[in-house]
Amino acid sequence: MKITVEISDDLYRQAKSEAALRGRKLKDLVEEGLRLVLETPRPTSKRRSLAGLVKEARGVIDSGMIDLASNALSALQSQMKRSWAGEVRTRCE
Repeated sequence: MKITVEISDDLYRQAKSEAALRGRKLKDLVEEGLRLVLETPRPTSKRRSLAGLVKEARGVIDSGMIDLASNALSALQSQMKRSWAGEVRTRCE
């Protein structure tokens, strides 16, 4: 079957040279390469859970938002309560 494939000029030149050095046609080299890729088993990657991904990524990206997975939220709430309690005491005095 004839197909049209777009590849970089550099890759084409390298493949053409390699085919010539091996005394073969470019189409044979391409076909051999495709067979090798398709016959090689793919590495199986274990699908990771969303929870696992989030746990691994925690703290990696600083978006400026509070990390709800950490104690930052409770620390902020405690700070706000102390601040509010201080304002109430000040107004009552």
